[in-house]
Amino acid sequence: MRRAPIILLCRERPCGIAQLAPAIAALARFKSTASSASSLKQRVQELIPEKVAEVKEVKQKYGDRVLGETTVNMAYGGMRGIKGMVWDTSLLDASEGIRFRGMTIPEVQEALPKAEGTSEVTPEGLYWLLLTGEVPTLAQAQSVTDELNSRAVLPSFVEDLIDRCPNTLHPMSQFSIAVNALQHESKFAKAYQAGINRKDYWDPVFEDSLDLLAKLPLIASRIYRNVFKDGKYGSIDTSVDYSQNFANLLGFSENKEFADLMRMYLVIHSDHEGGNVSAHTTHLVGSALSDPYLSFAAGLNGLAGPLHGLANQEVLRWILDMTTAIGTETPTEDQIRDYCWKTLNSGRVVPGYGHAVLRKTDPRYMAQREFALKHLPNDNLFKTVSAMYKVVPGVLTEHGKTKNPWPNVDAHSGVLLRHYGLVEQDFYTVLFGVSRAYGVLAQLIWDRALGMSIERPKSLTTESIRKMFEK
Repeated sequence: MRRAPIILLCRERPCGIAQLAPAIAALARFKSTASSASSLKQRVQELIPEKVAEVKEVKQKYGDRVLGETTVNMAYGGMRGIKGMVWDTSLLDASEGIRFRGMTIPEVQEALPKAEGTSEVTPEGLYWLLLTGEVPTLAQAQSVTDELNSRAVLPSFVEDLIDRCPNTLHPMSQFSIAVNALQHESKFAKAYQAGINRKDYWDPVFEDSLDLLAKLPLIASRIYRNVFKDGKYGSIDTSVDYSQNFANLLGFSENKEFADLMRMYLVIHSDHEGGNVSAHTTHLVGSALSDPYLSFAAGLNGLAGPLHGLANQEVLRWILDMTTAIGTETPTEDQIRDYCWKTLNSGRVVPGYGHAVLRKTDPRYMAQREFALKHLPNDNLFKTVSAMYKVVPGVLTEHGKTKNPWPNVDAHSGVLLRHYGLVEQDFYTVLFGVSRAYGVLAQLIWDRALGMSIERPKSLTTESIRKMFEK
């Protein structure tokens, strides 16, 4: 296992004990968890035979059972609601919302270890839960933090590639380019070429996944600093957790609440079962035995679409356009209602409301609302979002064309980011991408551990459907 280069910086000039103290403390903690730093991998390795046996049993007992019926409308409607894939890390229920390994978001926020000095759980702890189905101890979550910190280095050619991108190229395009370029480092690709036994595929996929997770904040922050700021970059602090490092790299090191926002944001956006575009695309490309870099880059390209990850920035733009049109930062409920009807009557949608599966307020929206009530209750934009929560569902119900009139996760996230000074809306989907990596890469490891087949659904022509029913 690689070790973080903690004290090499002192070669340039003499360092006293005071200057060395933080590095020594970090090294001591790293050594104390070194024996457990690989325990996540060890635990996954222990679980694989159990899960393989479980899948075998389910296939033997229920392999010929029908999961559900497919209709013509489902085929034309983007396979909406078709039960046709396995995704063990999370499940989305229409009435309950998302569950991570059986746990609701409030349960996750209550049970998982908290970052030191905060009330927020960490994505590192969630990653342990997603991979093992077990709530980690504080030490186990910390071991994931240390493992990721030790891997957080970008190859110089990837840095150069990002730096050469014009700042007019959308951040998501730059993100995808950088992740694709990291494929040069893929341990799975090299192991496959060397003839690795398929039973061991999961091992290099695990290594690639942790390497990729560790590097994402460096990639994302470099894009952010190049496109929107001064092009100056920070470095990983091995003494802090993933979210604090991400906040520091973006340039928000002075704001403790922003690091808490990152923890909450990364956790709630991490996974949303396998049918959404970014998750399904990562799974689909991975099923061809493409390595985690190629698979996740494909998922990012799906996330970049306006019907998926770009929705959060569309919500914020709609709200800002509304306040500009009305001429106040705090529109009344009647003014919001009138503007909603104006939007609907023009043939557009009110962004941030409705969901393909959910038939209630998105629990991820509620998690963000609770965060806002705690940290920014007097923010004018948050007051507008709260007023919309009262008004928009009634308008959409009266309009009659939305099955779920309640807000989804995108209805809130932009407001929180803007409050803390991250106002560049084109970057919001990159944050979503960093978060989504936790869920899709955890599942990708299990896809290879369980020997999941290449995905190949049957397609039909319109004419074949017609003939099928005319008979």
